[in-house]
Amino acid sequence: MAAQSVRELLLVAALLGFLQASSAFQVKNKDGKICILANFSAEFTVDYVTQSKKVQNVTFTLPANAHVLEDESTCGGKDTSQVIAVGFGYGHSLSMTFEKKTVFYMVTNLTFKYNLSDATFFHDAVGSMEEATKETDIKAHLDTRFMCHNKHMIHMRNVTVRLSNVTLEAYLPNNTFSKNETICAEDKGSTTPVVPTTPVTTATHIPITTSSAPPTPSKIPDTGRYNVTGLHGTCLLASMGLQVNVTYTTKNKTDKSEVLNLPANASYSGTCENATVTLNVTSRSVSIFLSFAQNSSTEKYFLQVISVSAGLPPEAARKTINAVNNTLSALQATVGKSYKCVSKESIWLSSIASVNIYNVQIQAFKISGNKFGAVEECPQDENNMLIPIIVGAALAGLVLIVLIAYLIGRKRSHAGYQTI
Repeated sequence: MAAQSVRELLLVAALLGFLQASSAFQVKNKDGKICILANFSAEFTVDYVTQSKKVQNVTFTLPANAHVLEDESTCGGKDTSQVIAVGFGYGHSLSMTFEKKTVFYMVTNLTFKYNLSDATFFHDAVGSMEEATKETDIKAHLDTRFMCHNKHMIHMRNVTVRLSNVTLEAYLPNNTFSKNETICAEDKGSTTPVVPTTPVTTATHIPITTSSAPPTPSKIPDTGRYNVTGLHGTCLLASMGLQVNVTYTTKNKTDKSEVLNLPANASYSGTCENATVTLNVTSRSVSIFLSFAQNSSTEKYFLQVISVSAGLPPEAARKTINAVNNTLSALQATVGKSYKCVSKESIWLSSIASVNIYNVQIQAFKISGNKFGAVEECPQDENNMLIPIIVGAALAGLVLIVLIAYLIGRKRSHAGYQTI
C-alpha cells in the first residue's frame, strides 16, 4: 500500500508539473545549425459563429504534442527574417516572424491560423480556415534571450493569444540560449521615474508636454472609478487600475522603458452614443482614450479602440509618444451585464506602447439603476480558480486513499489473531 501512496504522490507532482508546463521548439537551417530556440506556453480564446448564427467563444491551450512546422519555419539569411511556426490539431498553427534591427531583434508579426472545421475545439461552427495576425512588442538585444514569465495578452480580431513562461531567442550565435537575458516589461518592477507634465484641462486626446521633478509610481496602479452619463442616463460604469508601458529612444541612441501609472483621482470625461461609448482618462503625464462598441446581432459589447498619449523625459529623442490600436475585441461581455477580471490584462498598442488594466469591472451601454449588472468573468480568472480546485481534489483523493489503506491494513492485522 505504501507503494500505491508513492504512486499517488507522483501523480499529484505530475499534475502540478502539467499545469505549469511549457513546450520547447527549435528551428534549424539546412546545415543543422539552430537559429531559433523557443520555450513557451500559449492560451487561445476565439470567437466564432455557430450554425444557429450565434457567437460562441472557446478557450484552449497549446497542447503538449505541438510541433515545429518545418515547411513554414525558416532561418533565412544572415540579416533577413526568421520564422518559427508551431502546429497542432487539425490545421492550427502559431507562428512568429523575427527581424533583426541594428543591435536587437523583435517579433514583427505573430500569426494564429485556426480551422473552424475542427469540432474538437469549435463545436457547431461555421467556416473553415481563419487567420489573425498582429505586430508584437517582443524585443531583445542580439545575443540575449528574451524572458517573460507573466502572461502577455495579444488581442486580434476574434482572437486573443496569451503567452506565458516565455524564453526565446532568434539569430542564435552558438546553437544555444545566450547567457545574457532581456526581461519583459510584465516581469519588471517599476523603477523608472515618471516625468510629470503640464496639466491638461480637458480630457481630449492631445499630445502632452513634459516638465521636471518626477514622482515614482507604485508597481500596481490605484483603482479609479469612472461614471459616464448622457442624455438618457448612465452609459458606462468602470472600476479599474490603469498603467502604460512605453519604450523610447534616447538622444544617445539607446532604448529605455518607462511605466506610467494613472492615479485613482485622474480627471476623466466621456460620451454616450447609440453605437459607441467613450472614456478619456487624463493625468499630468499620460492620457488614455477608450472606445466601446456593441454588436446588436450577438448582444455583446467590447473595447474596440484604445489610444495613449504620454510625455517623455528630457533625455528622450522626442517629447511625446502616441499609439493606438483600433481593431480590438477586448473586455467583452453581454449587454446588460458587467465584465470583471481580477487578473492583469495587457493590451498591445504598438511596439512602443502597451496598456495594463488591473482589477477591472466595467459595463457599457445598457445599465440599470446606476449599478453593475450580473458579472461575466474573464477566462484568466476562471483558469486561476480551476488550478487550485484540481490540485485540491487530487490532494483530497490522496488523503482518502491513505485513510482507506490504513483501515484495511488495521483490519488485516486484527484478523491474524485467533482466540484459544
